[in-house]
Amino acid sequence: MNDLNPAFLKASAMPDVQSSLDERALPIEQVGIRGVRHPLTIRSASGNFPSVGTFEMDVALPAHVKGTHMSRFMALLQKQDQAVDSTTVVALVREMLPLLDAKEGHIQFTYTHFVKKAAPVSGVESLMDYEVTWMATAKQNATGNTDVELGLRAQVPVMSLCPCSKEISEFGAHNQRSHVTMTVVLDSSTQMTVEDLVTAAESEASSELWGLLKRPDEKWVTEHSYSNPKFAEDLVRDVAGRLKADQRIGSFVVEVENFESIHNHSAFARISHQK
Repeated sequence: MNDLNPAFLKASAMPDVQSSLDERALPIEQVGIRGVRHPLTIRSASGNFPSVGTFEMDVALPAHVKGTHMSRFMALLQKQDQAVDSTTVVALVREMLPLLDAKEGHIQFTYTHFVKKAAPVSGVESLMDYEVTWMATAKQNATGNTDVELGLRAQVPVMSLCPCSKEISEFGAHNQRSHVTMTVVLDSSTQMTVEDLVTAAESEASSELWGLLKRPDEKWVTEHSYSNPKFAEDLVRDVAGRLKADQRIGSFVVEVENFESIHNHSAFARISHQK
């Protein structure tokens, strides 16, 4: 019975169907795995913290190869034990190509990024959460070297106050929570942090948000936003202007969605730019 135990079976003695010849003459642009949840340690300006990423990993498959080695994607993730930042993401996608015998590949993962923030008046500290996605595409060039395009997306919740409402109302003005979603494309050697993108959005909003506010902080936020009204059009243009001026960014898309407090629909605006 022992000779039937998998522990006694050697991989080299088993047929490798995935590497067999395919005669349909159809290359596959992307093949891999998605929806994989994996624990991460995130490197941030305020210190490392644990999170969970949802991954998609794929490679291009030549027409003559029947299948890719799906297990190798998971093997690559399992050995990843470094704190994640832009450098780690680039290294991961570079390592994936030879492991999968591929000339093109792509990795992206989404996770919750936390930033410790101090309230504007009381100084009380709390964590603010942001949805972040890293994207890296690797391609082997004619010289055999690997070129990597790095992408970063951050969704930043902020507050916006309506300029028209402020102008026409005898008392106050309506305001709402807004999402600023920025997707930027970087050179693989560029050092950009999630906090850099968060700052770009929060600094242009009527007000940024905090996880915890005391009454003096609430007063400050209310008055600050009232003195800094922004339409969705204003907010998307102001954020786009900051990204356009940042030499680290090759191209970008900025989207703003206002979850209107006086309507049962949202207002939105979008700008894309290629430098």
